[in-house]
Amino acid sequence: MGLESLVTGVPVVGCPRMADQMTNAKLLEDMWETGLRAAVNEEDMVEREEIKRCLDTLMGGGERGKVIRQNAIKWKGLAMEAVKEAGSSHKNLKQFLERLG
Repeated sequence: MGLESLVTGVPVVGCPRMADQMTNAKLLEDMWETGLRAAVNEEDMVEREEIKRCLDTLMGGGERGKVIRQNAIKWKGLAMEAVKEAGSSHKNLKQFLERLG
């Protein structure tokens, strides 16, 4: 959910359940601001109204959704810069392979 959505520029509605999903959802909402975490009810379930609220926020005309969509595009651009030739990820991979050989 995390890196895949960043490199494709897709805003996310996170419904984390276990393991790294909690961290990914926190990063997407609070750090990168490219998504929202759906709130659970008292039975630890996400209700349809909550999914609708999140989707309306992401896709609607409000300011928060606009910021999230802009951030998603920004992070996609940063990811593309990192993997192109002479980008930071490309350089790191090249260094790693040189050390192996």
